[in-house]
Amino acid sequence: MKAQLLSEQQTTASSTKPHYAILDGLRGVAALVVVVFHLCEAHATSHLDQVINHGYLAVDFFFLLSGFVIGYAYDDRWSRMTLKEFFTVRLIRLQPLVVLGMVIGALCFYSQDSTLWPAISEVPVWKTLLVMLIGFTLLPVPVSMDIRGWQEMHPLDGPAWSLFFEYIANLLYALGVRRLSKTALSVLVILAGAALIHLAVTSPTGDVIGGWSLDPIQLRIGFTRMMYPFFAGLLLCRVATLASVKHAFLWCSLLLVLVLAFPRVGGAEHLWLNGLYDSLSIILIFPLIVWLGASRQLAGTGAARLCKFLGDISYPVYITHYPLIYTYTGWVSTHKPTWQQALPVALLTFAAIVLLAYACLKLYDEPVRRWLKRKLLVKN
Repeated sequence: MKAQLLSEQQTTASSTKPHYAILDGLRGVAALVVVVFHLCEAHATSHLDQVINHGYLAVDFFFLLSGFVIGYAYDDRWSRMTLKEFFTVRLIRLQPLVVLGMVIGALCFYSQDSTLWPAISEVPVWKTLLVMLIGFTLLPVPVSMDIRGWQEMHPLDGPAWSLFFEYIANLLYALGVRRLSKTALSVLVILAGAALIHLAVTSPTGDVIGGWSLDPIQLRIGFTRMMYPFFAGLLLCRVATLASVKHAFLWCSLLLVLVLAFPRVGGAEHLWLNGLYDSLSIILIFPLIVWLGASRQLAGTGAARLCKFLGDISYPVYITHYPLIYTYTGWVSTHKPTWQQALPVALLTFAAIVLLAYACLKLYDEPVRRWLKRKLLVKN
């Protein structure tokens, strides 16, 4: 997601604050699980039979982690920071890779023509370029401008929908929620949690999947998925006494992967049970993981380097991987390979996604952000 997804401690927090390296690592673990989830999704007939069944919940984890980190990085800085400075910092952190993700999506678009998307070859280039330019702003395109057929608000780079809601969460935080007392914020979180449970257990699909289309139903899903985890993360940052846990990265990673990979609950006969699993994972287990992950204990320099690497590539992986997933999904839909036949291609796609993300980070994102900081943040 996201979300949500960001190394705010590295780029925005005061140098006197401790750095929660484990949270960086967990963000990377979640991003890589998302990639595997989307690769497996190409072979599923529905979410009832999908391997890595709950990988979609990584978006909700990103939102919660983002809320925690935003509170940690900014709550004590508002006496010396303006709204303009806050939004400038957030744009510098998020927007360069949003732009690059759309460019990659446009470059890969016509190669995704397949039995799944047979009309791609008929889309005029000007329309693809227009959708790309709108995508640069993260403004959602209406269904009438859908050039793929999945009714995505960002059809060149589907996961950008969660960044759209991440920006809304940041706006809400900066314009008002940051001023709420702990009690008022707790009330907001409780109400948002109740809305999340209602959405999940009454969903016609038995899950919280959705949020990527510009229509009332999908917008409701998107806002509901963003509100509880983001502001619960903010509340957790403000009220929790953080633990000091040995091997926290290992235990948190195992728990996170278990939640995301857990098989479907309840089946087609009892869809509400899976909705209950989704909501309880977001409301209870994800805050527990972030609380444990905020431990400052790392077992050696190797673990620290691993967490840094995973944190560094997490956002590039998330925001640039889906054009390659589109391509892989189109290949699967056309050739209908068995798992054994598809495995080498899936592994190659996974490796390409990680390498692409690292290249985007080092060759584009970091240099562009450094340049933007010099131009927009450094005061004379």
